[in-house]
Amino acid sequence: MRDILFILAGYLGGSILFARVFGAILKRKDITEGTRDGNPGTANAFAKGGFLCGALTLTFDLLKGFLPVFLYLRREPSALLALVIAAPVLGHIFPVFFRFRGGKGIATTFGCLLGLLPMYQPACALAFFFIFFSLVLRISPHFYRTLVTYLCTEVALFFLADSFSIWIGFTVISLTVTVRLLTSREEKAALEVKPLWMH
Repeated sequence: MRDILFILAGYLGGSILFARVFGAILKRKDITEGTRDGNPGTANAFAKGGFLCGALTLTFDLLKGFLPVFLYLRREPSALLALVIAAPVLGHIFPVFFRFRGGKGIATTFGCLLGLLPMYQPACALAFFFIFFSLVLRISPHFYRTLVTYLCTEVALFFLADSFSIWIGFTVISLTVTVRLLTSREEKAALEVKPLWMH
């Protein structure tokens, strides 16, 4: 029962799209209007809502992933840890409060992985690949960079995660993020890969 409650709480918490919430409170508008991808996430919160809206969105999107995982792990986890990890991202991408049309789940993914602390490897792996494919071997547009980052993190966690449930949880997240990206209305430019020394 405890596992089910945490999974449900994670999904419902993930279903709160804070970019829309803070956009409505601070700017009295839908911050996704007029954007290329219509994504109710951190980037559009900063771009259309301003610094405060973006900062609040980022903080709460991280927290809604972090809290259920972190609190769940204060006691001995079960095999359902994988679903506890994935639930907030599933809620963010398919939110019950917004007709199952949500964001990409990147900030919430980071929150879920940070919830595994003191195990730092999963969050560090995701951060490393985002930075590597943004600055060193630059992949653009962001659509492809995200796909490659999640794929590489998936492979890395197979070796780094000390629990098979963590790897399964991230696998569910990766598949869900991939589905969201592939079905996005965002116009997808041609793939470009440029090493740092060619910028």
